[in-house]
Amino acid sequence: MDCVPSKTLLRAGHIQFQSEHQPFEGLSTSVKKPNMENLQKQKEKLVQHLRKEKYEDLINEYGFDFIKGEAHFVDSNTVSVEGKNLSASSFLIATGASPYVPDIPGLKDVSYLTSTSALELKEVPKHLVVIGSGYIALELGQMYRHLGAEVTLMQRSSRLLKQYEPEISETVEELLKEEGITLMKDVHYQKVEEKNGQTFVHVKVEGNEKIIEGDQLLVAAGRKPNTDKLQARNIGIKLGDYGEVLINDYLQTNHPHIYAAGDVTLSPQFVYVAAHQGGIVGHNVSHQTNKTQNLEHIPAVTFTTPSIASVGWIESQAHQAGYDVKTSVLPLDSVPRALVNHQTQGVFKLIMDAETNQIIGAHVVGENAGDVIYAATLAVKFKLTAEDLQETMAPYLTMAEGLKLASLTFDKDVSKLSCCAG
Repeated sequence: MDCVPSKTLLRAGHIQFQSEHQPFEGLSTSVKKPNMENLQKQKEKLVQHLRKEKYEDLINEYGFDFIKGEAHFVDSNTVSVEGKNLSASSFLIATGASPYVPDIPGLKDVSYLTSTSALELKEVPKHLVVIGSGYIALELGQMYRHLGAEVTLMQRSSRLLKQYEPEISETVEELLKEEGITLMKDVHYQKVEEKNGQTFVHVKVEGNEKIIEGDQLLVAAGRKPNTDKLQARNIGIKLGDYGEVLINDYLQTNHPHIYAAGDVTLSPQFVYVAAHQGGIVGHNVSHQTNKTQNLEHIPAVTFTTPSIASVGWIESQAHQAGYDVKTSVLPLDSVPRALVNHQTQGVFKLIMDAETNQIIGAHVVGENAGDVIYAATLAVKFKLTAEDLQETMAPYLTMAEGLKLASLTFDKDVSKLSCCAG
């Protein structure tokens, strides 16, 4: 349940930072050093409540037999848990994924944080050094920056969020730098060592050797499927290059009665994707149906401040897929809600099929981008056109209005429109 503790601490960090950096003249706010122990207690109380109400209590409600222990396959019809063999006609592998630890000399010999242990600190680090710059690195790095830490993010690639639109990457990078986060790109890791409670990361950047020193090191370089202890290969279950369980559209492995769902398959790593896949398996097994998964229109959200959200094609992928596209890029200072908030750092970008005018991609950096992207997901899924968005009334002074304004910029200059022209 890392998603719940991370989001509640992210919110706490946002409030802490806003108290010190609020944009309104005439307001006087003060901020004290955060009490991490109290934040952790409140977080754990919420986690325990949700774990009991949404998981443990439902086991009895649905009549499950729950056995705690490490399971592995004995044969294709039997698993062993704590020395007890269990046979069944169908199996679902849903063992998830764990933090990936890159092969950097010395890294496995030093103390480091993962996405789980980073959420349990009782003190804010003085300097948090982060290996990686994906969504986990961005969320946790910014969270601790907001709580008062110095933060350095390091990445091997030359561009932040390289799988996103360039306008998204550039906007987020600028935001991070303005908040005082150090971002190092094109990093070649040499070695990691620990001395007197400090961690030293030796790197080479643009041919120059540097040593990055911090009191906490977070490894956020991706995740690897939890298949090592399943003994899946012993019964011939096919695994991919990264140890992921290979499945078809019915979520079946090469053994048709053995299914897999969620992060262990290296599907998009969102809880709602795992729930979608698990629901399909449950339905197919219990009702003897042949439903298939549909991962065509998955919204992705990174809970930074402001948040990042995306659905559908990015421009370069659309070109590669054979689309002739038009794009609309709307800076957040053209969205009335952002002006009211005095927070105009962000962007909307829409991708449109030039032949049909259908919206095939939407990408947002802004307040509540995760809420906005759901409307965009419906637009992409149900093949709405730019005209459909333009002809729909959008509530004034909401961030979702940005979708409509972005659709208008395909053929109009939004800056020349009145506030309520939408």
